[in-house]
Amino acid sequence: MAPSAASGVSSLPSGFAVFITFPDLLFTFEFDAAYHCVAALFYFGASVLEALVTIQLQDGFFYKYYHENISAVVFSYVATLLYVVHAVFSLIRWKSS
Repeated sequence: MAPSAASGVSSLPSGFAVFITFPDLLFTFEFDAAYHCVAALFYFGASVLEALVTIQLQDGFFYKYYHENISAVVFSYVATLLYVVHAVFSLIRWKSS
């Protein structure tokens, strides 16, 4: 058993000590939480634009593509919801660390 595990002291750095070693620099939660928030925002913007295009296709000549775009809009909002949920849990994990 490792000495740090036996004593109950965590060997993972916290705060600015994360930036001392290179592998720990890649494991920062702040960048993870920020990434998921920005990704959720971009997915939401793409979903809104896809819904707008689908509404415009409704009365046009391309009625076949309208049905395909309906499924694209549904799945884009599902992906957006999943990114928002992941962003919320990343922020909660970041806040508690």
